[in-house]
Amino acid sequence: MQGIFWAAIASTMWGISGTVLQVISQGEKIPADWYLSVRMLGAGIVVLLISLCLYGKKTFNVFRSGRSIAWLFAYAIFGLSANLLTFYYAIQYGNSASATILQYLSPLFIVLGALVFKHQKPLRSDMIAFVVALVGVFLAITKGNIFTLSIPLPALLFGIASGITCAFYVVLPRPLVEEGNNPSMAIMGWGSLIGGIGFNLYHPFWVATPPITHTLIISMSTVIIIGTILPFSLLLYASQFAPSDVVSIVDAFQPVVTFILSIIFLGLKMSWVEVLGSILVILAIYLLQRGRRDVQEQMLE
Repeated sequence: MQGIFWAAIASTMWGISGTVLQVISQGEKIPADWYLSVRMLGAGIVVLLISLCLYGKKTFNVFRSGRSIAWLFAYAIFGLSANLLTFYYAIQYGNSASATILQYLSPLFIVLGALVFKHQKPLRSDMIAFVVALVGVFLAITKGNIFTLSIPLPALLFGIASGITCAFYVVLPRPLVEEGNNPSMAIMGWGSLIGGIGFNLYHPFWVATPPITHTLIISMSTVIIIGTILPFSLLLYASQFAPSDVVSIVDAFQPVVTFILSIIFLGLKMSWVEVLGSILVILAIYLLQRGRRDVQEQMLE
């Protein structure tokens, strides 16, 4: 219960961050490249400092081999940076609620990738989850009418892309974690720093700086601290008390919190069909994770 509690707090923080991100992208109209230059560089520096305090020299273990460095750059570019960029555009063109529910499909993309590239035989629970998720997404983005979209087409495409890149975000660092001597926080810190440097090479944060308002300062601080540093730290802490599959199921808090905050503070209006579709997507991911956990338990018996 302690692990579930802290994982729920972390997921709630991500939900808050997603809502605040809509304020940055739409209200403040901040360019994506400048935003990511600041967020990734700032988060990378802070997370690495925390990692140094907690793990000391182990923070640099990831640079011991060329293979590890290659996986780190792949994670930083195709996972972390690509996911934050596509998620930002999904919110900018649409809204935080739809972007969050589409990104929440990432476990389905992970399983689909395993089926296609590793030729793994699908489980019955996988097939059920796919069908439920497709129905849920259809209802959420069309309100049940096949001829209309409740969000602009670019928002839909970037939302799907954010789900795919979120799958990369989960899969690409696994070889580094499986080495056993690379702290997860250090991997994320280096990935953020590499991504931040990359975005700053394209758009330095001190060039063409948008008007620095109180809203922008508070919003950026919220995204970096509440949306990056604190939830990741809490998730690591939660993993000490509960297994990862239990912790991952609590991720459902994120879209729920984003929906509630978007309705209260951003004036989001949702029909019962959209709500039903979103619930079906969350249910699909639960069925997917629960089915895979049951199979693992049977293999261990």
